[in-house]
Amino acid sequence: MTNRSTAVPRLSWSDVCSRRLDRHGLSAPVRDGKPADAVAAMCGAHAQVLSATEVSIGLRVAGATRVDVREALWREHSLVKTFGPRGTVHLLPTRELPLWTGALSAIPPSSNIMPADLRLTPEQTDEIVAAVAATLADAELTIDELSAEVAARTGPWAADPVVPAFGGMWPRWRQVMHLAAHRGALCFGPNHGRKVTYTSPRRWLPGFQPAQASDALAGLVRRYLHAYGPATPQQFAQWLSAPRRWATELFDSLAGDLEQVEVDGSPAWVRAGDTAPPPTPPHGVQLLPYFDAYTVGCHPRERLFPGPAAQRALAGGQAGNFPVLLIDGTVAGVWHQRRSGRKLHVTVEPLTPLTIAERRDLDDQVERIGESLEGKPQLTIGTVTVGGHA
Repeated sequence: MTNRSTAVPRLSWSDVCSRRLDRHGLSAPVRDGKPADAVAAMCGAHAQVLSATEVSIGLRVAGATRVDVREALWREHSLVKTFGPRGTVHLLPTRELPLWTGALSAIPPSSNIMPADLRLTPEQTDEIVAAVAATLADAELTIDELSAEVAARTGPWAADPVVPAFGGMWPRWRQVMHLAAHRGALCFGPNHGRKVTYTSPRRWLPGFQPAQASDALAGLVRRYLHAYGPATPQQFAQWLSAPRRWATELFDSLAGDLEQVEVDGSPAWVRAGDTAPPPTPPHGVQLLPYFDAYTVGCHPRERLFPGPAAQRALAGGQAGNFPVLLIDGTVAGVWHQRRSGRKLHVTVEPLTPLTIAERRDLDDQVERIGESLEGKPQLTIGTVTVGGHA
């Protein structure tokens, strides 16, 4: 019988933090990198708050500013804004869109909370996705314009206002808007004034087709474990908002490509052969913005948000709703920035007193955020009075 203590590599929480910081480009910004490279390394950048996304990318790419991110999106099209993991708005590398759509469209649907008589049938869903794809093939439309076209191509049932949203009701077809993106029919276009538009990713990636599901899912697991491993199938499922049993079966099907390790005695998985401990311990201070990929994707929560950090920086157990102060890879406070013209007022609330070295690193981080957002930062150490983002 194999001795498990020698057969299973062991990593400490410190080892895990060091690996993740390095692979996210947070221990040191990547020189000569591009925004799309940083987004690929973190498996997508949450883009509900685009200014926060610009900070996430700027912290990881030496010298990058919000202009570089916007050019990557709207001029170079090396990034695409679309519905990503958990059905939330993300930036993804355009070159990886076949993998992402192949994987996301293969995730089993979650339970539908809509009343049965208001749901869409599989046939109606297919009809809507086809209508969206045809409508956006060579167009940039606002949501109202897209809704009118979808209803014209399918039927008035698609426009029935039955989906509760933000104090009003959305048309029935919008139940599957994120699914249209996951199938490659839709992505965001540039704003028309203050209005959001939608278009087809095929305009920017000629010949684009979603990858075959099994290959895409295997590729996504490998990328996820490289960025966030060691991790469990349950953590992968939470990151994707996918069924846990399905995620466990997916990991089982890839057993030959994965390897089990222990993190302070708890089992988790990495890519086969990716078990070497990092050469140096985690170090440094980072200011991660709303919904930063590191904050949202790293587990276990109780280790990433120890003690008071869980009370201060989690919203009902959900990560990302507060910008966080990270020290040596672990959450150690919260922060907030307010813009006034070119001035950036940055308030940082540490949960423990900062050392001289940590304060020096914090000053550097504030300066870097100012460079990224093209503003003049002013730092205040004190209580953050702004609540969590919805």
